Amino acid sequence: MWTDPSCPVARTVDLIGDRWSLLIVRDAMDGARSFTDFQQRTGIARNILADRLRKLVAHDVIEQVEAPSGKRRQYALTAAGQDLFAVIVTLRQWGERHAFEAGEPHSVLVDEHGAVVPPVVPTAPDGSSLTSGTTVVRK
Repeated sequence: MWTDPSCPVARTVDLIGDRWSLLIVRDAMDGARSFTDFQQRTGIARNILADRLRKLVAHDVIEQVEAPSGKRRQYALTAAGQDLFAVIVTLRQWGERHAFEAGEPHSVLVDEHGAVVPPVVPTAPDGSSLTSGTTVVRK
């Protein structure tokens, strides 16, 4: 099943790395709860959405919960799903820098006070920035 059984990046991509799964997680972070919410926000075909939601539930990224009305089930991020916040923010920030032309309009992530979220940068224990040039993968 795993593309590369010893690589955490490969396993993660196997679990949530397709376009639709990441957009479902993004929308769950932005308040989507129902099947209809996800379908309307993403434009995803219903059969693909049902498949991705099943996969995300099976891998404990999203869970089904009782809706406040008690009439339907809703979806909510699990702790594992919430842990993807930094991933989604980093993807967003990469897109802001590299997927838009200069001056091209796009949405902006802001904090609870309306300030733009600063760049997410991995840091060493001493607070210095880490890059691919200052880290190695130990196998």
